[in-house]
Amino acid sequence: MTTGFSAPCMWMRGGTSKGGYFLKSDLPTDVAARDAFLLAVMGSPDPRQIDGMGGADPLTSKVAVVSKSTREGIDVDYLFLQVFVDQAIVTDAQNCGNILAGVGPFAIERGLVAATGDETRVAIFMENTGQVAVATVQTPGGTVSYAGQAAIDGVPGTHAPVPLEFRDTAGSSCGALLPTGNVADTIQGVAVTLIDNGMPCVVMKAEDLGITGYEDREWLDNATDLKARIEAIRLEVGPLMNLGDVKEKSVPKMMLVAPPKHGGAVTVRSFIPHRAHATIGVLGAVSVATACLLEGSPAAEVAQVGDGSRKTLSVEHPTGEMSCVLEVDESGAVKTAALLRTARKLMDGVVFG
Repeated sequence: MTTGFSAPCMWMRGGTSKGGYFLKSDLPTDVAARDAFLLAVMGSPDPRQIDGMGGADPLTSKVAVVSKSTREGIDVDYLFLQVFVDQAIVTDAQNCGNILAGVGPFAIERGLVAATGDETRVAIFMENTGQVAVATVQTPGGTVSYAGQAAIDGVPGTHAPVPLEFRDTAGSSCGALLPTGNVADTIQGVAVTLIDNGMPCVVMKAEDLGITGYEDREWLDNATDLKARIEAIRLEVGPLMNLGDVKEKSVPKMMLVAPPKHGGAVTVRSFIPHRAHATIGVLGAVSVATACLLEGSPAAEVAQVGDGSRKTLSVEHPTGEMSCVLEVDESGAVKTAALLRTARKLMDGVVFG
């Protein structure tokens, strides 16, 4: 399918995802026309996405729409769009902290933000959730640098670090950190924490679903009965999380936790929501790490967390780990969350839909 439309586009890897980065002004203003163009760009709906730029995986079928912000203290506005692989759906129902890692570099590259020295802080308003993140971009000599010594699991080699600090993420999509008001609820006989600290998640113990929590992605993707049970729970909790009918939504994410095996705080197997994640989403990791700090939650029962007001929680996933740094107040509530990501420019040109 073609739309006859084309637009300037930068293809970037952000964290452990990649996709197309567009200036808002370069896309159709009509949402239906925009979505039709993006579906054509990615080659959806098609499991192989053979007629487009998508990589036949939700992690490589993503879009960032960026514009200069008019909000006080904010540099750019960022809208994340998930383009489904095998369905003709483009959704803004969630945020994406991995694609977020490329927004700061992209904004500087496109001239929306001026470099301020060897490092440039870019304040980003996340339109999907109404929250703010600050990315620190390496800009030696006033130019974005993607080369460096920072390594993240799930990405080969090393690159320039892009630290991301999240502000006021609690309840970003669900209206409250714990939308039911409970640390734990029982859904279809399974104890779960319904939580949103930047990403709506359902956190439950892997053993309660009859698995160890250490299975690899391929095994999980082929576990038909397990996936059906997880989806039944997801559909039931959608309204409880103020998300409504989630049958055709990409949230909430489903998180199966187990005790850590490699010196971290917790092990996670993430469904996003119908396929097993090769790693774990940035904001999903923040939500899971937060759940680990809630006494009485399924995550807290298996997690190993240190003392102090500044806690670094290593969230282990199928291909490594992601470290979340959480600051908590005297009551134990999370004040800020920060993670280390990297990004790389892959292509800059014109894409056709």
